[in-house]
Amino acid sequence: MRVPKTVFACTNCGAQSPKWLGRCPDCGAWNTFAEEAATPPLPAGGARPSLGGPGSKARLYADVDMQQAERISTGIGEFDRVLGGGLVPGSLVLLGGEPGIGKSTLLLQAAAEFAQRTGPVLYCSGEESEHQVKGRGERLGVGDAPLYLLAETCTERILDEVQRLKPALLIVDSIQTVYSTKLTSAPGTVGQIREAATQLLFAAKGQNLPTVLVGHVTKDGGLAGPKVLEHVVDTVLYFEGERHHTHRVIRAVKNRFGAVSELGVFEMTGSGLQAVPNPSALFLAERQLGAPGSAVLCCMEGSRPILLEMQALVSSSVYGSARRMTNGVDQQRLALLLAVLEKRAGLNLAGEDVFVNVAGGFTVDERAADLGIVAAVVSSVRNRPVRAGTAVFGEVGLAGEVRATGQALLRVREAAQMGFTRCVVPAGNVTPGDGASGCEVVGVRTVEETLDEVIGWD
Repeated sequence: MRVPKTVFACTNCGAQSPKWLGRCPDCGAWNTFAEEAATPPLPAGGARPSLGGPGSKARLYADVDMQQAERISTGIGEFDRVLGGGLVPGSLVLLGGEPGIGKSTLLLQAAAEFAQRTGPVLYCSGEESEHQVKGRGERLGVGDAPLYLLAETCTERILDEVQRLKPALLIVDSIQTVYSTKLTSAPGTVGQIREAATQLLFAAKGQNLPTVLVGHVTKDGGLAGPKVLEHVVDTVLYFEGERHHTHRVIRAVKNRFGAVSELGVFEMTGSGLQAVPNPSALFLAERQLGAPGSAVLCCMEGSRPILLEMQALVSSSVYGSARRMTNGVDQQRLALLLAVLEKRAGLNLAGEDVFVNVAGGFTVDERAADLGIVAAVVSSVRNRPVRAGTAVFGEVGLAGEVRATGQALLRVREAAQMGFTRCVVPAGNVTPGDGASGCEVVGVRTVEETLDEVIGWD
């Protein structure tokens, strides 16, 4: 059978077709097929390397030694938190983020700390020369450490250096720039990304070598390349942040060795990224006390409670239709909560412009933020500040009821540590002993009760 010289591959999911298609039959994406060279077939009797090494055989469950999978600290506490406690030997981590957000800066700092604490690190850059990476290291204050720099884009030559140096950590920046000599297509194509990631996976698992890959993102914010790339790796991290704010956030969206939705917070300074052990103090540092339209929300990011300032501004509309604008919260969720306030609390907001913002550029996507949005909006409508020392959290239903949320005790304790004296929470989350931390816990069942406790509803 004659093997085609070129195929068309979907850049979204990696599906292949002998001819161009307008819509991918596997993932349903439009205009994602790109032409690339066909992968040569394996020789007769040939097979890809095994994850367990050459000649690997099945082992009894009780005979597997877990000491070889003990976590290794990167030297940066917030990075370790997102990873689940540190790097696992043999793990493959993918870090994605927008250009200029600080991915290379973070990994260079982590590489230097890791080299000083654990062992040699090989930093492979496919986008910068050794002198450029060294220049960044000088600005970050990287000292003498067994940190090796390699400006290379060929996967096979990178693996040759791994065999020669035997590093304790491998960093590849980035996966979209490397290529394999087994394929003739250009770097960054679906086939090259898939082949390079697979070879690095076999090297990581076979040599018990923790490996970190840097990935580009598309204009929609997703990781560039085939979706199979995210399935191959063990951990997927997103590096986020507003360009006009100094803080940066790392989120874990996939982690085979720890909890997902974990969060690490950093602050960009002149000497690099600095870990922020207390994000609540960072986001509430510039809060104006006694200002109408401002409420403090207790939210959860993974296992970490964080206090945020929810701001709202309600003003009369001067245009034909009222505007609803948000920053940091879902706009559709705001529209739903405004409808509940109109129907259940009797507020007339149809002709009002409503603007909602999470101070500091943070993004909140959990339902427990509903009470914070409601309190901020009503505080702005009535031009009456939220009662001093009050924090809120809870989900609002369509009937105007306030539903319980998870990990309420952690939220209350975080509020008490930050100096708040009252927490307005769903009645279903009130348990005996909640006030032992010095923070009064007030349970509410409806939106009307919430407004009575928060701003003195009349």
